[in-house]
Amino acid sequence: MRIFFILALLAISNPIHASEALFDQHFNDYSENLDDAIDANKDGVFVFFFMDDCPFCQKMERQVLNQPKVIEYFRTHFLNYKINTESDLELVDFEGNDTIERIFAKRHNRIGATPVLAFFDLKGNRVVRRTGFANQDDFLLLAKYMVEKAYLEEKFVRYKRKHR
Repeated sequence: MRIFFILALLAISNPIHASEALFDQHFNDYSENLDDAIDANKDGVFVFFFMDDCPFCQKMERQVLNQPKVIEYFRTHFLNYKINTESDLELVDFEGNDTIERIFAKRHNRIGATPVLAFFDLKGNRVVRRTGFANQDDFLLLAKYMVEKAYLEEKFVRYKRKHR
């Protein structure tokens, strides 16, 4: 019982790690991750591009990514991964090419700001992207925008206006 209490205290005192429940384990092979998403009947792949010292990334992790509603929706519809935009960790991209996280992130984040919330279809094409902090409601709406493939017909701003 005492161990349970200590673990509960640690979880509460460190909310950033609570967001880890959202993210899937992987071996840095995103071409394999696409196959896994297809096999699991997911709608796509979500990637949270972050920097360690980014206050808005930390705020997303503390206030949004660890929320049960977010975790449930995202785990139902997507495989979910984190990529550090400053990391030199090796990976295989969606096309099967060897690269590093920093280069992969640069390809999908033209501005250089973080966080970047990127959704990829099951072919590895980035189809929805948003830069900056998103509150829980906007984040879930962005995911719904992806799931419904509304990006094929309208910008997120218009979609958001219709759903508010």
